[in-house]
Parts: sequence; structure tokens; C-alpha cells
Amino acid sequence: MFHRLTLPVTQFEQNCSLVWCSDTKEAALIDPGGDAGTLLEAVEARGLTLKALWLTHAHIDHAGATGHLANTLSLPIIGPHQGDKFWIDALPQQSQMFGFPLAEDFTPTQWLNDGDTVQIGHCKLDVLHCPGHTPGHVVFFEPTTRHAFVGDVLFAGSIGRTDFPGGNHADLIKAIKTKLLPLGDDVTFTPGHGPESTFGEERIGNPYL
Repeated sequence: MFHRLTLPVTQFEQNCSLVWCSDTKEAALIDPGGDAGTLLEAVEARGLTLKALWLTHAHIDHAGATGHLANTLSLPIIGPHQGDKFWIDALPQQSQMFGFPLAEDFTPTQWLNDGDTVQIGHCKLDVLHCPGHTPGHVVFFEPTTRHAFVGDVLFAGSIGRTDFPGGNHADLIKAIKTKLLPLGDDVTFTPGHGPESTFGEERIGNPYL
């Protein structure tokens, strides 16, 4: 059975998600942006075995602790889409620009494409390529619990910024309307920042859509 826990990290209050399979106790971290010690304490407190790091995109607040965790624990880095390679290459500069601890270099073990799946224990999640906030942004959707981890594509009452390098407003709106909303109004989602919501609530009440 699939479980999830939201762990806000960094001064940006980024929603890192700890996800795990209750049958196998195997776990993954989605967007480990920082505060590696806090994240590992959450894993240990639940008796889980961390098996992978999954990235929605490569902005510093989502990816800052990825290299450190991967190098320290020999973990595979899954995602994002290759369109974010330039953001990964720029992580050291991002660290300096935003006052983060220096991000360790990494290369994803596996780039993700639309239609791929990722798996932890017996739990399999669908991958949707949703560019716009960044060119290589992906979303993870868990079909049994009807929950999506959308990074900075969509928020409760807002949408992701598109004024960073590689951002594209038209692409973002298209991704939300053609990839996310068709999954169903009942789908709940964890955004990169702020409270959870449902696709139905955002379809009806989000002023940016």
C-alpha cells in the first residue's frame, strides 16, 4: 500500500515528499531540496529503507540536497526530463544566488519521459512530462490513491512561475489542461509549496486557469 508524508525543507518551504510501500518498507524522496538530516530522520523514524531520489525539476529548492544524499548513500537519482540538464549544471550557481549550501554535482541515473513509470516496492507511479515552469519538469501520479506530486506546475490558487530561463507560460497552461486536469476532479495533489488541493477545486476556482 502506498503512503506519503510531506516534509517542508529550506527557507523556501519546499514540499519534499517521503513516499513508501508499506509492504516492503522501501521508500523514495521526491524533490529533496535541502535539510538532508531532517529527511533522513523521517525515513529512520518510520523504519524505512531509502531506495531512490525522484526529481520533478532541478531548481535549487527542489534538488539542492540530491547530490549529497546520492553520493553519501549510493542512491539512484530518477528524473527529471533531460530538458532540465542546464538547471542541474547550474546548481552550484543557484546555491550561491539564493544563499543555499553548495549543491554537490550529480548526473541523474535515469532521465524521465512522458509515459514512463517509477516504482518503489509494489507501488508504481506514472510520469507526465509537464514543461512550462522548467523545460524538463515532470509530475508523478499514483493511481491507486489518486494523488499527484506536481512540483511547481500547479498550486492551490496559483500556477508555477514562467519567468525563469526556459520557462514558457503557454506550455505550462497546456500541460495543466491536457495532462493534469483530465486525470479527474477527485485527484488530490501535493504542490511544490503551500497546501494540498484537488484538480477539481483548481479547475473551478483557480484564477490563472
